[in-house]
This record gives sequence, structure tokens and C-alpha cells, in this order.
Amino acid sequence: MPTRSPLTVLAPLPRALLLGGLMMASVPAWAQQSVSDGELQSIVVTGTYAKNRRTVDSESPVDIIGARELQASGSTELATVLGRVLPSLNFPRPSGADASDAVRPAQLRGLSPDQVLVLVNGKRRHASAVVNVNGTQGRGSAPVDLNAIPLSAIDHIEVLRDGAAAQYGSDAIAGVINIILKKGAAGGDAEIGFGEYQKRDGKQVSVRGSTGFNLGDDGWVRIAIDAADRDPTNRAGADFRNPADPRYGKVNQRFGDPDTKPRVLFLNGQYRVNDNIDWYAFANYGQRDTSAAATWRTFGRSTIYPEGFLPLENSRSTDTSLVTGLRGEASGWRWDVSANYGSNEFKLDLDNTVNLDLAGSSPTHFYAGKLKNTQSLLNVDVAKEYAVEAFTGPLTVALGAEYRHEKYEIGAGDLASYSGSGAQGFSGFRPINAGTNSRHNQSIYANLEAEVTKQFSASAALRHERYSDFGSTTSAKGSARYAFNDAVSLRGTASSGFRAPSLAQQFYTITTTNFSVVNGVNTPIETGTFAVGSAAASALGATPLKAEKARNYSLGLQLQPTRNWTTTIDAYRINIDDRVALSANMTLSQTLKDTLAKQGLLVGAGRYFTNAIDTRTTGVDILSTYRWESSKVGRFDFTAAYNHNKTALEHVNANPAILTANGLTLIDRQTINRITVGSPKDKFSLATDWTQNIWGARAVVTRYGSFTVPQNSVALDQTYDPQWVLDLSGSVKLGKNWRLSAGIDNVTNRYPDQVTSAGNLNNNGINPYSGFAPNGFNGRYYYAKAAYSW
Repeated sequence: MPTRSPLTVLAPLPRALLLGGLMMASVPAWAQQSVSDGELQSIVVTGTYAKNRRTVDSESPVDIIGARELQASGSTELATVLGRVLPSLNFPRPSGADASDAVRPAQLRGLSPDQVLVLVNGKRRHASAVVNVNGTQGRGSAPVDLNAIPLSAIDHIEVLRDGAAAQYGSDAIAGVINIILKKGAAGGDAEIGFGEYQKRDGKQVSVRGSTGFNLGDDGWVRIAIDAADRDPTNRAGADFRNPADPRYGKVNQRFGDPDTKPRVLFLNGQYRVNDNIDWYAFANYGQRDTSAAATWRTFGRSTIYPEGFLPLENSRSTDTSLVTGLRGEASGWRWDVSANYGSNEFKLDLDNTVNLDLAGSSPTHFYAGKLKNTQSLLNVDVAKEYAVEAFTGPLTVALGAEYRHEKYEIGAGDLASYSGSGAQGFSGFRPINAGTNSRHNQSIYANLEAEVTKQFSASAALRHERYSDFGSTTSAKGSARYAFNDAVSLRGTASSGFRAPSLAQQFYTITTTNFSVVNGVNTPIETGTFAVGSAAASALGATPLKAEKARNYSLGLQLQPTRNWTTTIDAYRINIDDRVALSANMTLSQTLKDTLAKQGLLVGAGRYFTNAIDTRTTGVDILSTYRWESSKVGRFDFTAAYNHNKTALEHVNANPAILTANGLTLIDRQTINRITVGSPKDKFSLATDWTQNIWGARAVVTRYGSFTVPQNSVALDQTYDPQWVLDLSGSVKLGKNWRLSAGIDNVTNRYPDQVTSAGNLNNNGINPYSGFAPNGFNGRYYYAKAAYSW
């Protein structure tokens, strides 16, 4: 395979530089946005161990999203907010995708949702137990559930847009999202919000608040709560498929956002033990109940529901986490010793459905089983600044070690949920699927950072990890920044990284009813998802999973002509080998069906996880911020942001011989193209924030680029046009403590293109929109909020 210089990543730069120049008249919101809302630069802690590192001095691009941006839209979901303010983040809203309706995946730089690391206060956050196994973006991933973290608890968010596995370990290929919690005893706030879509559905009521308390004279604890009731939306079309249907011409399907009821509590605290030691802890407990609709079952299938029925998948996702530790300073060394526990449990019930094999004696409520993911960590980190005579600044030396234990559990459902063909909508987990699997790993790291001269700074990192299931891996990173003057600087990084295959990807197993287009008809097929080490997967040619390996390169230009005007242009290239993917849904030959039947598996299709794909992602991020202050008309903050992203296929492993002999393909065209063209090619946004005295307003216009929903036949592919969306909001402060705000998201009521291809499962217009759409398909949304602060 031919190789290319890392500098080929700069191919987009001429166009990017031109666009950057055009953006010079524009907004802050994040990368250079001050958390305190005063300065255009602020201190960052993500991607560095040095003290007092500013965004302008960072050798890697770091976006800072302050409280104002987090509160500036009608959404109360963290991932939705990030999808609107970060051009490089994609957060579609799938529907009819089983558990992916309840735990929706987000992508950074078009990569897999589990190729971004999520931290809370710099500590690794646990992943969701849910595996995205249906035909959504992020298929095959089991990422962190960002929406389990409440907005009320967050002070600001730092997003490192660079590979960082050498600093943080597995998953940090696309970047790092570090959520910084509110701290201190002073102040508090409470808010109630209401919202509704233009279609008179999706009503939302939210309540959230945060306050702090002193722990004597030496400590504090802060409490944040979030609760919301969100009604479902429905954009399904009427069913005109069969004139003999007693419900012919009626809307039978529910296609849109599910009914959700999240309840979350977050605690953050600190106590000074003595002059040199602080104890700290933060913890959360949250539950989210979700009711999502499966596919409508037509008339005549069950005597219990003679006119047909809509199965409802009612889930409860429970998150629990606790991080506690001691930190201090001794002999010039800053040290931090911590313990970290986190878990997510996902339980699923089904209602308004039947098991057809049980005929008229079938129950209509089923318990389908549970998934649970748990992680436990111990960390020791130390850092010290050394004076080096040849350097203008100190040399920061950081060392650390980590032990992590992970466990993944599958619990069986009740007998009626899986016996025979199982409950319609989602066949429950069977005893043969149930079990607990675990692994552990140890890692050590070293990090060096220095200001060599007033113009030049550099850093290097090295990390070695040993996993109990697949062995050892070593990651390295080097970065540098050179300031030609106060207005112009150049920065760049090169790194290697990895992502360990999750336990969920190795051991998730279930038999469910999936829908595939067969001879132009949307056809249900019993499909087995097999653990990669199982006898069933081995019979289909599976081999053990290994770690994904990545190589990241970036080169960035920073421009700061004035104190109030900053522009950054960062080009990047990310090569990933041995990407873990969920194989195609392989409709089995009779020979393979017979082979699996001997193992007690009665299925018509099968799939499993595999390392089969190498990809190359290239792109550019541009951000320009400008602040204009006037005593007469107030303060204006302008931000223009752009991301262009392209993923190309580099290599696909040879098809297993047993599949070739049976006319099957492990990694088909749809699987490949879902990775390469399924997310928007680009995203562009212009935002303006205005404040004067008691008044405030915000306007954001976003262009979501085109994307393609692929099928195995190119004739069935559909490419969706770009979509422009305008969001407006305003606020007024009443007295010292009250603030009222109102806004409209998607002011022009824009919808994505409708699905036209039968291969994209539009079911004759019943499912009119694609779940790949980056801004969803709910239309205009009105909201109002009242907040009280002290």
C-alpha cells in the first residue's frame, strides 16, 4: 500500500486559509471563550500537566464551552447541545433502532462514537452497557452516554481535538471531552423550562438546580439535580400498504424521539485535610426511563391484537459513579491518588406486544433482560516543575500509573420473552446469552512539557499498557508550538494511539428480529449476534479481536491580530488500522443454518464483531472569534466555525473462506460506506451573542453538510442535501436574581430530505426521514425558561 507524507494532511489548507480569512468578521463561543465570560483566553487542564496553560499557548486545539453556550438552546441533553456548538461533533437522532433510541451515540470528527474519551474532572467516565447493533451511525459501538451527565452540574467543558492515547490511554483517538463540574459553596441557581414542537408534540418540562454548602471552614460540597419529562414526537406517515387492513390510511407507527424521563443527582466536594493535602470526591446517581416504539405489526397476526399492534420498548438506564482521592504537594511534587468506580445498567421491558408462538395465551408484557457495564480504577499521578538553565520556562515532568478492572454482564429475560420466536419487537436475552466477563489492565506513563524559548514550546508523552485479554501496547506523542510574534504561531502534533475492543464488543450476544429488504419487501429475519469467541461465530469464520491502532497528525495556524480577535486553522489526518466493526447481517445458507441448529441456534442470519477495516480520515477545523464592545449598544461576541471531514477506505481483510464458500460477505459495501460517507462531510456555523445591561440575545445559523445512507446496491443509496438551521433566543434579567429566557430552535422549520429509496426502509412513506439526519427531523421547537440565581 503506498504511503503518504504526514504533510499531505495539509491539502485542504489553501481553501481553509481562504475561508479563515472570510471568517475574520465573526463570534466566541467556545475555543477561545473564557469560562468567566471576561477574557477571550482561559486556562485549560486537558491535554497538559503544566500549570497555567492558556488556550492560546496550547500545542493542540482545545475548545472551551462555557455555561452560556450550554444553556443557550432549548435542549436539556448534553449531547444535543454539543452537537449544536461543536462543528466536529455529530449527534443524529435514530428512531426504531431498539436500545439506540434510548442511548444515542455521538461522533467526533466522523469517527466511531467509542473512539472519543470522556472524562469528568479529568477522570475516566464509564461507558454505557448498550451496544449499537442496528443500522445507525456508530453501529457496533458502545460509547459513553453523554446525556447521563446533567447540564446543571457542569461549569464548562474542554474538548481536545487531537489524539491523546499516550496521555490518557484507550479510546482517545478522535479526541477527549473533559467535563469540568461546578465547585465551591458560593452561589446557586434553579431553573424550570417548558417546550413544545410546532407539530404540537414532544412537550418537555424540565427542572434543574445547583447549590453549594460549606463543610466547616475547610471544605465544601456542591449538589446538582436535573429532572425532565419529554413526550415523544411522531413524524410517521399514514399506512397505505394494504387496502384490506382495518387501519388502512391511519398513522400506526411512531417514528421520532422516544418518551423519556431522566432523573439525575450529582455531588462534588472537597475538604482540606491539612496545609498540604486535600480530599476530594464527586459522585452521581441517575435513572432515565425511555419508551421507544418498535415496528408496527400488521393485522391478522395475533388474536389479542386483531387490528395490529405497536410494540413498546420500555427501558431504564441507571448510572452510578464515585470518584474519590487525595491530592497535595510534597517536596515540590504535585501528587494525586484516586479511586474511580462507575457502572451503567440497562434493563428492558416490552409492552403492547405478544409472542406469536404462544398465540392467544401470550402475555402482553415481557421482561427482556439486562446489560451492565462496570469499571473500577486506581490512579497515581505526580508532576513537578524543574528549572532548566537553557529554557526560558520550567520543564514539567509528569509520571503516573493506572490499574483498571472492567466487567460486562448480560442477564436473561423471562421465558416468554425469548421462547420460540420471542416477543415481537425485541426477543429477550436467553440463558445461553447470559453471563459475566471481565478483564484488567495496568498502565504507566511519562509526560514532558517545556517552554524552551519565549517563542518555542514542546512536549512529549509515552504510555505503556498491558491488557489481560489481548496483550500489551505502547503509545507515544510529540507536539510543538512556535510563535513567530504575538499575532502568528504554528503548532503541530504527531502521535500513535489505540483503542482496546470493549468487553461489550467481545461478548455481546443475542437473537433478535431484524428487518432487511428482500426482493423489495421489508422482511423480518431472526438474526443472531454472536460473541466473537463463541462456537457459532467460529463456525462463521470469526477470529479473536485485537486493539485498533491509530496514527494522528495535525498542523495548526493560530492568528491573533488583536486582543479581541482570534482565528485558528487546524488540519489533521487520522489513520486507523484494524477498526472493530460489526459485520454485515449475513443471511445464511441452509448449510450454515444446519450447522448453527446443531448448536441449538435457530436463526436465518448471523453477525459478529471483527477487525477488518483500515481507514484514513483527513480534515480541517477552522474557528474565528471576535468581540466588539460598545458603551452605547452593548457587547457583541461573534463566532464562525467550520469542520470538513473525509474518511476513506484503505484496506479490507480477506473474506473468511467458509463465508466465501457459502456466497456470503463478512464486511459488505453498506458496512464500509456507513463508516466513510454516513456522517456529514462538513458543518459550518455562524453565531452572535449580544448583551447589554439586563438584556441578552443569541442567534446561530448552522449548515449541516450532505451525507449518504448506503445500501449494498449503489442504486439504492440516497444522498441527502445540506440543511440550514437557524436558532434564536433572548433573555432579560429581572432584578438581582431572576432571568427569563425564550427561544426558537429551527426557526424556519426545516426538515431533512425525505427518504425516497425503498432500500432505506421508508416502508412506503411510513418512515419518511432518515435516522442519519444530523439535526433530527422534529421541526421547529419553542421553549421558555425561568431561572433564579443567588
